Amino acid sequence: MVGSGGNLSARRPGADDFWVTARGSWLDRLGRDDFVRVDARTAATLGDAGRPGPASTPTSELALHVATYRARPDVTAVVHLHPQGVLLLDALDVAIRLVTTDHLFYLRRIARTPFAPPGSARLAELAAGAALDGTNCVLLAQHGCSVLADSVELAHKRALYLEEAARLTYRALALGALDRLPDCPELPTVA
Repeated sequence: MVGSGGNLSARRPGADDFWVTARGSWLDRLGRDDFVRVDARTAATLGDAGRPGPASTPTSELALHVATYRARPDVTAVVHLHPQGVLLLDALDVAIRLVTTDHLFYLRRIARTPFAPPGSARLAELAAGAALDGTNCVLLAQHGCSVLADSVELAHKRALYLEEAARLTYRALALGALDRLPDCPELPTVA
């Protein structure tokens, strides 16, 4: 990530409220004051005990987080980033390959949405819709990605594996060997 390029949110399982980074927060130096509490049902900011609250303004991508939580009750963490390798491959119209068993296990699949303006209701709608089937990695065309999980740690791990898969795909492309780079075979289910 570069600079303040991205945002994240988390909530307790089953909760109707969540904490999201404030507008202008830098993800590499977050502190307690960099988060805003939001009601997922109304998208209103909340203070302590549910009162309208903090002076901090939520991220400009608030709608993305709200729509995702509404669409996926199982999700307790949403990380939105602008990873350079992922975005380069998207600009080149090259699908990211899931090369390793870790990629396959943690990412499973990557959905891609058409372009929508950052911070828009349309972007939020497209991202949440792409995740409805259980997809946890959504590539937002020419913008970034939204990575979902049931913990902040798992969302972080998925974001790292997404960028790793993009780097490996790009290396194969640069070597002229992309057509020889297969996706990892499906893993058998363990009984």
